[in-house]
Amino acid sequence: MPDNTDRIDLIRARLAALHPVALDIRDDSHLHAGHAGAQGGAGHYHVHIVSSDFAGLSPVARHRLVYDLLHDLIPYPIHALALDAQAPQTKP
Repeated sequence: MPDNTDRIDLIRARLAALHPVALDIRDDSHLHAGHAGAQGGAGHYHVHIVSSDFAGLSPVARHRLVYDLLHDLIPYPIHALALDAQAPQTKP
């Protein structure tokens, strides 16, 4: 079973395909201790990602891009994934 650092590194490596200008991955597994899905070492993660690849896309389309890159990691080693996927802010 990969440890938490390896899991975060794996998520980070997969999401590199979106050329993020910002990427923060947080392990929230400790908040779900005792939860049935957290048993067996699967983790709960929060991902904040900013990428120009998201420009013009709906939130659902942005999430699909992320899930397409991570689909084989769900439900193990990722049990739950909270996403905050944004395009970079443009200045007027």
